Amino acid sequence: MFLDVRAAAVSATCPCCGTCSRRTQSRYIRQVADLPIAGRRVILRVTVRRFWCDAVLCRRRILLSALATMYWLRCREGPDVSTLSSITWDWRWGGRPAAAFADRLMMPVSNDTLLRVVRRRSEQPRDKLAIIGIDDFAFRRGQRYGTIVCDLERRRPVTLLPDREQATSQAWLAGHPSITTVARDRGGGYGEAIAKALPHADQVADRWHLMENASRAFLDAVSKTMRQIRKAVGSAVIDPGLLTYAERLQYDGYLRRQETNGAILELSKQGLSIKQIVKRTGYSRKLVRSVIRGQRSDVFRVRQSSLEE
Repeated sequence: MFLDVRAAAVSATCPCCGTCSRRTQSRYIRQVADLPIAGRRVILRVTVRRFWCDAVLCRRRILLSALATMYWLRCREGPDVSTLSSITWDWRWGGRPAAAFADRLMMPVSNDTLLRVVRRRSEQPRDKLAIIGIDDFAFRRGQRYGTIVCDLERRRPVTLLPDREQATSQAWLAGHPSITTVARDRGGGYGEAIAKALPHADQVADRWHLMENASRAFLDAVSKTMRQIRKAVGSAVIDPGLLTYAERLQYDGYLRRQETNGAILELSKQGLSIKQIVKRTGYSRKLVRSVIRGQRSDVFRVRQSSLEE
């Protein structure tokens, strides 16, 4: 069931300067779901008008009528919010069964929306911050960076700072003396800001950075000693008859690489430098360097994506 709704008001008030405007800029239609009537789904087709703000010094040029906020009022404070919340609480084992039940009640809604409604209505008042994590992030990579502060006890972001300067972080931290523990990366900027603003707080290494640094160091160590590892475990001999077609193609490429590696290593044993080997063989300097360092002996190489770095 569709109900066409149009605002009776012919003017709108600018929220910035308070000027009342009657000059229409445009119209558009917005669909809003409402509670069912007699077992039938109801959708409101709302015609919303935009108005021009005629104030010369006002920074806002286009206004929306009061009816344009109906969608947001419906999502946050509408009569169906309590109904959806009750449905979700009755179906506590997940949002998907509750979404299926709401669809039978002619109130179709996604399971994610139901879970958001429950979280919003069951949100407890926030206590003082005690354990936080601080790190930088990119508004636009390579050009503009900011700082994000997260509450690690409740696992939610607290604030976003406009930059990653030490003075900005120090000023924010000084306004929250209840903080006792701060998790950060190994950069010195945040460490100095924490030491000056919260000298009593404990600084701990961020778990993500520890795992990232440890895994990278482990992979580098393994790649440098891969040849010795294969000899130790006896995996240098491979039966081509047991390989799939794709693995056999990789194995053929491995044999060709081994021939190249053997030629480069033979020249290296003769005392030739990397530059001389490059001139004699025609291979790139990067390839020659990786062969000499033992970083090009993988049998089944996995193609790395540009996102892994």
